[in-house]
Amino acid sequence: MQFNGLSQPYTRGKALPELLKQRILILDGAMGTMIQQYKLTEADYRGLPGNTRFVDHPGDLKGNNELLVLTQPQIISEIHEKYLDAGADIIETNTFGATSVAQEDYKMPGLAREMNEVSAKLARAACDKYSTVDKPRFAAGAIGPTPKTASISPDVNDPGARNITFDALRASYREQIEGLFAGGVDLFLVETIFDTLNAKAALFALDEFFGDTGERLPVMISGTVTDASGRILSGQTVEAFWNSLRHIKPLTFGLNCALGAALMRPYIAELARICDAAVSCYPNAGLPNPMSDTGFDETPEITSGLVDGFAKDGLVNLVGGCCGTTPDHIRAIANAVAKRKPRVFYREQAEEV
Repeated sequence: MQFNGLSQPYTRGKALPELLKQRILILDGAMGTMIQQYKLTEADYRGLPGNTRFVDHPGDLKGNNELLVLTQPQIISEIHEKYLDAGADIIETNTFGATSVAQEDYKMPGLAREMNEVSAKLARAACDKYSTVDKPRFAAGAIGPTPKTASISPDVNDPGARNITFDALRASYREQIEGLFAGGVDLFLVETIFDTLNAKAALFALDEFFGDTGERLPVMISGTVTDASGRILSGQTVEAFWNSLRHIKPLTFGLNCALGAALMRPYIAELARICDAAVSCYPNAGLPNPMSDTGFDETPEITSGLVDGFAKDGLVNLVGGCCGTTPDHIRAIANAVAKRKPRVFYREQAEEV
């Protein structure tokens, strides 16, 4: 099975491979950071007073950002449009935690399918509003890691303990994928991967979905290096991480979250050296600072300057922002890299030879 369309053409997102060759594409910034700016209350998350659907739901719902596509859809649409106005080519659906596994924390696993479909429709509508012939916009179905891990024990006293199985993850991801596709996404983004086995469950579910439906959408993969060890949480170096998933033949492969751009650079450089796919990078706005308005210290000028350094050195094909980044960060990044050429794929070099 080849997700990259070399043997089976994409049925959506067909323009993306060529666009990645022409210029560095721009991904949006943090959804959670923007939601925090609205200072929503528990009543706001429930949609009260206008929406009484969740008025009697047991337990707190504040913090369940994925629920907002049902209770405050205008806020999510407004955030999407701010990023598109800032120059984003691709925006992510507000579905990072919209799996039945993640929604168990809020006693809402049964809403996962609906959340994904509605979120995809909101993102696709925003893209339609901003798309032009010269600058088409794309909605990426965001698939997060879930709070449970298939390869890491939740009990320090029992290394063999697990709180979820591969099959349970696969089924949860399949439900999410079906909702995102029904809502109209152009591609899928398996992101913030800290446990490679979780990612494999998501990618296996995608493989099944593509096989069952005959559809083929671009797949982007993005992991997260959690500290200065240069490894993801389940223990792989970035090279091992790439080699364990390269058979998927993703459209883009890269890193996001956990680190700011300055600390992420050596790992992006390593991926740029070994990957035969487009390389993506969307870092946090530096390291966390709870005293900051956004929770992070880096200004748009600082973050964009660091990311532009990656572009100047030919390391990246797609850039954006993760935690702490705002439309101002994305606008600064877009302006900075507009003058840079995209990294040449190793796969392209081999074909040319």
